[in-house]
Amino acid sequence: MLSHGGKRNGAGRKKGSGAFGEATKVVRIPESQVDTVKLWLQNYKEQVGEASLENLDAISGMMEEAAQLLPLYSHKVVAGFPSPADDFIEDRLDLNEKLAPNHSSTFLLKVQGESMRDAGIFDGDILVVDRSITPRPGKIVIAALDGELTVKRLDIRNDGTYLLPENPDYPDIKVGAESEMVIWGVVTSCIHQF
Repeated sequence: MLSHGGKRNGAGRKKGSGAFGEATKVVRIPESQVDTVKLWLQNYKEQVGEASLENLDAISGMMEEAAQLLPLYSHKVVAGFPSPADDFIEDRLDLNEKLAPNHSSTFLLKVQGESMRDAGIFDGDILVVDRSITPRPGKIVIAALDGELTVKRLDIRNDGTYLLPENPDYPDIKVGAESEMVIWGVVTSCIHQF
């Protein structure tokens, strides 16, 4: 009888003792995708809990939500005269992590109108909004004012609360005592495509 190698009774991890309570299998994953797979499994576990991996309906769309890492070059872009670029990737950037670190409290809205153009927010832009951030004066917020959504800069003065546009063609909005205002969240980023 051999004293090493082969299958030994009682050796190894017990069936069902892993994070998902079922047998596991070793797979080879490209190194660039390890974090994506780990994030997918973490999201799966949080969203589905004790459900079986066979329940694919419960995880539909999760692959789209998993991290998509893009190359982040260490060379800075000069906004004046061009300089030779380095062919060096500093890191990989996950846009979900960069734009929505509070994933569960973040949502997106499409802008309609030009009232915030001087803040760099234009018609058709996509706003990244975080509900977990406390709205403070000076922050750009999404407010439901008397049932209509608007994006404006929040201002609190001695005479009341104001929603300020960033375009001189639009008036300041004073939130009256009779008005109903709910702040949905604070704008953290603006996605502008050319």
